[in-house]
Amino acid sequence: APYPNQPLAFCGALALQAFLGGRKVRDQADNRTNLYLLSLAHSSSGKDWPRRVNTRILHAIDQANALGEHFASGEGLQDALYLTSCMLFQTDEIDGLLQSINKAKDARYEGILGTLLTMYSAAASVFPMRRKAGKERGETIEQPCLVIYGTAIPTHYYSALSERMLTNGFFARMLIVEAGKRGEGQEPKIADLPPRILETATYWANFNPGKGNMGKFFPIPHIVRYTDEAQSLLIDARRQCEAEYAQAEERGDAVGTTVWGRTNEHIRKLALLYSISANHREPSIDVDAAHWAMRFATHQTRRMLFMAQSHVADNPFHAECLKLLKKLRDAGGRMGRNKLMRTMHLKMADFDQIISTLLSQGDINSVEIPTKTKPAFGYQLASEIRHDEG
Repeated sequence: APYPNQPLAFCGALALQAFLGGRKVRDQADNRTNLYLLSLAHSSSGKDWPRRVNTRILHAIDQANALGEHFASGEGLQDALYLTSCMLFQTDEIDGLLQSINKAKDARYEGILGTLLTMYSAAASVFPMRRKAGKERGETIEQPCLVIYGTAIPTHYYSALSERMLTNGFFARMLIVEAGKRGEGQEPKIADLPPRILETATYWANFNPGKGNMGKFFPIPHIVRYTDEAQSLLIDARRQCEAEYAQAEERGDAVGTTVWGRTNEHIRKLALLYSISANHREPSIDVDAAHWAMRFATHQTRRMLFMAQSHVADNPFHAECLKLLKKLRDAGGRMGRNKLMRTMHLKMADFDQIISTLLSQGDINSVEIPTKTKPAFGYQLASEIRHDEG
């Protein structure tokens, strides 16, 4: 890659493994490998490279028909999965889709969102398609596996989210990974795909755990079992998620309950994916798989909630409040009043109204900041907010 980036490469590889295991494996609780993954990275940081690698691999194993890019409509997505029941959609600038869903009055975008929500939950059952004209009954999709690998610019993605999007289950279904800073550049090379990767991908393409030719249409996925130690860890993880859910419920935090309500499911899916990646021929969900999945999923959940709280606004005034808090956070937690006002680009009356609101809410405190001459008047983040970020 011209600009190597480990988080982006990880998400691309995880999405590919999720697709390869789709409709072929499950755990003892019937969790499947379908994931909605999102990588957040700035422009020209290498978002396209993992997509290109995945495309090359699927072409090499004759699975190119399972690739998708954009969602034109909910009906089109259903038709695509009816023909190819396991698909990998690699979508750039997914924030544009969210903006369209939020702002457009066209029912087409609502249909896309509804299909994405339902398709995710139908991975272990049957997805009932719409009834078409001239047909007595609607068709069904048996155990559909839709894997999404989306990319977006961080600020664009979070600004595209709304309170409704955070609580209707779409945000909770996603695993969001931030790519961080762009990697150091290097001279790209033309290289063949590693033989081990092609061998493993070919194995999954040919793996058919069902019986006979009907296994493609009515699959019977192989059950990947837990070790006793791993199952004990996963039970502890479920209880931890339930405790977090209960705390969010007590606070009246609708976003928290929605996201923590899905975290245990993410843990199980990730542990399953770890196991089939570590040993694709004889997988077993062991302690390493369970421990990694727990740490990764719970960390990402906390990070997703923090970022949503920091960026998603209910109205324009709330957006300016969040913007000011971010300015303080980026400056290390405190900033002089004059400098802060210059960075906000607001009229003094509007700036003072935001400051007054945040002071009243206890989000910031007034402080004196030492300088080379006399102390400057400024503001700092409240300790609770800085603690939440960690």
